[in-house]
Amino acid sequence: MNRLMIIVPDKISDFVSKGEIIERYYNPGNLFAEVHLVMTNDDAPDLAALQKMAGDARLFLHNLPDSRKVFVRTLGWRPWLLGPWVAKALDLAQAVRPTLIRCHGALLNTFAAAAIKRKLGIPYVVSMHINPDEDVRGRARGWVRRLVTRLQQDIERIGLLNADLVMPVYRPIVPYLQRLGVTRYEVCYNSLNPTHLRRKDDYRLHDPVRVLSVGRQFEDKNPDNLIRAVAQLPNVRLTLVGDGPYHAHLRRVAEDCSIVDRVKFLPSLPNDELCRRLPDFDIFATHSEYWEISKSVLEPLLTGLPVVINRRRGAPVPELTDDICLLVPNTAEDYRQALERLIADAGYRERVGRAAYAHAQTNWSPAVTEAKFVAIYRRVLEASGSTLVAKPC
Repeated sequence: MNRLMIIVPDKISDFVSKGEIIERYYNPGNLFAEVHLVMTNDDAPDLAALQKMAGDARLFLHNLPDSRKVFVRTLGWRPWLLGPWVAKALDLAQAVRPTLIRCHGALLNTFAAAAIKRKLGIPYVVSMHINPDEDVRGRARGWVRRLVTRLQQDIERIGLLNADLVMPVYRPIVPYLQRLGVTRYEVCYNSLNPTHLRRKDDYRLHDPVRVLSVGRQFEDKNPDNLIRAVAQLPNVRLTLVGDGPYHAHLRRVAEDCSIVDRVKFLPSLPNDELCRRLPDFDIFATHSEYWEISKSVLEPLLTGLPVVINRRRGAPVPELTDDICLLVPNTAEDYRQALERLIADAGYRERVGRAAYAHAQTNWSPAVTEAKFVAIYRRVLEASGSTLVAKPC
């Protein structure tokens, strides 16, 4: 039986509560008959709510908690002291007998996968969703957090260097892998909604104009200048989807700008509904200082929505170019000018949207991404001497 073991550090129940449930996310192409989701915490998500992510496979949930006690007893995850914790991961792998292991991120989960491969010969792949040098160590605040992020580096290195393949979800992660000496890597963009993303086929403006912004609301993804820009455009309505520590701040900005009646706040929206509604907006606009192309930006590009996003501080995001979006400085005036240009010039607005759609479909469509993961899984198993059992007709 084909079994996939997925080891994650995330609290999956958070994804469930936010409605971030992507069909076959954990089982591309329905390759596996069983999916065993192993969480390195004590989370207990709703199994039924997650089933769609495993496709046709039977889904199992397991916990291997990486508690604070583990961190203290191993002096900050020293590899030579992690034997007792890794033994539990080995016992689970021996009981499950997976065909392949996939890890999300490079923490204790990937260190465990390396130990399982060494002991049991089971291949593993790792998807990297951030650049730890940039997004973890580079943004650490306070000496405790800085110390913890430095202590992570040893297990990161072991887990990534021994992987059969590392799959960064965007190109800015590659410099981190190269610094570590990882040579077996391939950029594989995020798996997105395969059913509910639909093409925008009408670029006539609504009255009032509908602008959408999606993302977690905190310091480095703070869209307050977008709110200030909308305040200068009387016939524009802004919908902000997301929550976070800056949520109250953004509400105050809307109040200060006297446009509470023109800014709609939605703390969350199920991904299926969000994807269905994207083409009903006229423009997507956001702010991010992260060196990434996020899921929340990929989705509107895939529908053909014109996208406005800031030029980040530091190196530019290679995937985001002037050919597929409007890149602006992070000021209220520049956001206003970009929105005004898209609103005033119907031909330009449609050209930007259609160019974004064509490029995104070629590079990031759910079908392209899913097929790529299927091919990678088959290739890794073949290279390791394993094979996928053919499904019965």
